Amino acid sequence: MPAIQAAVCHDFGADLSVETVELRAPMGAEVEVTLKACAICHSDITYASGAWGGSLPAVYGHEAAGHVTAVGDHVSGLNIGDPVVVTLIRSCGACPTCSSGAPVACETPYDGDHGPLSMPDGTKLHQAMASGAFAEKVVVLQSQVVRIPESMPMESASLLACGVITGVGAVVNAAQLRAGQDVVVIGAGGVGLNAIQGARIAGARRIVAVDMSEEKLAIAREFGATDGVLATADKPWQAAKDAMGRGADAVLVTVGTIPAYDSAPKYLATGGRVIMVGMPHSGDMSTYEPVMLAATGQGMVGSKMGDVVIQRDIPWMVDLYEQGRLKLDELVSGRWSLDQINDAIADTKTGSAKRNVILFD
Repeated sequence: MPAIQAAVCHDFGADLSVETVELRAPMGAEVEVTLKACAICHSDITYASGAWGGSLPAVYGHEAAGHVTAVGDHVSGLNIGDPVVVTLIRSCGACPTCSSGAPVACETPYDGDHGPLSMPDGTKLHQAMASGAFAEKVVVLQSQVVRIPESMPMESASLLACGVITGVGAVVNAAQLRAGQDVVVIGAGGVGLNAIQGARIAGARRIVAVDMSEEKLAIAREFGATDGVLATADKPWQAAKDAMGRGADAVLVTVGTIPAYDSAPKYLATGGRVIMVGMPHSGDMSTYEPVMLAATGQGMVGSKMGDVVIQRDIPWMVDLYEQGRLKLDELVSGRWSLDQINDAIADTKTGSAKRNVILFD
C-alpha cells in the first residue's frame, strides 16, 4: 500500500504527530483524492480532545478539497483529475433516511477502524468521521465527494465540506426561513458566519448576531448581520428583541456551550424555532421550561450538517460564490502546512480565527 503523511492522534488531548501511514487503494464505489486543502473544524478539535470518545490512534480532518487520483471499479461520473470537495457525509443511498432524501442521517454504520488507513506495521488506524483528511490523500465513498469548477481555489472550496453547508443549510433547510422573517444567530464563529450568510441570502429582515466578542460582532456585520449583541450583556435576548422589534422566527445556536442553549428560547417570537447546530460535549445537559414552549407554539429541532443533500446544495453554493453572493475567500483567516497543524489548532482554539486551512503541496 502507498505511504502518505498524516497527522495522527495517539492520545486524547495531546499534540498530533505527523508521520508516515498506509492508505490502501480505492475499491468498489470508493475514490482516492489527493488533497490540496483541509480546513480545521472545531469538531476535529473536540474529537481529538476526547470529549466525544472514539477510537485511537486516529486521523481527524473532514473539510477537504483536492483532485481525484484513483477510482474503484464501481465508480461512475468521476474521472481522474476532477477537482472535488470531500465531505464526511457518507450515504448508502438505500436505507430509509437516505431513500427519504436525508443522506446526512444515513442509518448504515461505518466502522473507521476497518477503513482504508493503517499504521506502517499493519495495525489499526481509525479513519475519523469517514474522512481522515489531515493527510496528503484520502479514500472515501463516491457519495462523499462533489465535483467543483477547475477555477475554484481549493482553500475556499474546502470550506464547503462542513462549515458553510452546516451554517447555510441550517437556515434554508432546517429553519426553512422565509423572506422577511427575523433571525438570531448565537455564535459568530465559522458556522455562525455562514448561518448569517444563509439568512441574508434567504431574505431575512433582521439578522442579529450574538457573541462574546465585539471583534466577532464586527465581522458578523461584514457577512450580513444587521445588528450585534454581546452575550455578556444583561439579558442579551432583550437587546436582540429591541433590535428586531419582536422575537425571532428562528434562533440558530452554532456554538456547543450550555449557556447558549439555556438562553436560546428566550430570543424567540411566538411560533419560533430554535435550530440546534452547535454540539456540546457528551453528557452536558440543558434545562428548559416546557410549558412556555407549549403555550407559545415554539419548538426546538436539531440540524446535522445543515440537513443538506450535497449533490444538490454544494453546486448551488458554488454558484452563489461565483456570483459574489456567498463569501468563502473571506472566511480563510490562516494558511498552514501539515507540519504546522498543532500551531493551527492552537490558533483555532483562541476563537479569533474564522477558518484555518492546512495547505498541501
